[in-house]
Amino acid sequence: MSVFADTSSLYAAIVRSEERHRECLALFEKLLKAGRVIQTTNYVVLETTALLQHRIGLDPVRDFDQRVLPLINVHWVSSDLHQRGMRRLLRENKRTLSLTDSVSFEFMEAAGLRDAFSLDRHFADAGFRLLTR
Repeated sequence: MSVFADTSSLYAAIVRSEERHRECLALFEKLLKAGRVIQTTNYVVLETTALLQHRIGLDPVRDFDQRVLPLINVHWVSSDLHQRGMRRLLRENKRTLSLTDSVSFEFMEAAGLRDAFSLDRHFADAGFRLLTR
């Protein structure tokens, strides 16, 4: 069974100073050991990379690229998926909801994914199951 990985949990798993680092790192490792396929989109990769680079520097970006991403199936967002995400973002009309999240929801629905490795309550609000507490 697959699970979708979001920026919030990936960032927390990587950055030791994050409040929920231990929880997210342990859950990431547990998912891998259980044989769960971890999926995400290149939009999440872009968002996570930008946060790591801006807040911490390029060393964490290298770790993310070389040590974490090889463990994740990254799906490239098509023009159609992007447009569906944009329509969803505008339809939801919530300033705090990002295009990345809207695209993630559309991807998850199309792929039949219900579980989200995320700290973002928007996933729960959209009807997905958060694997974090």
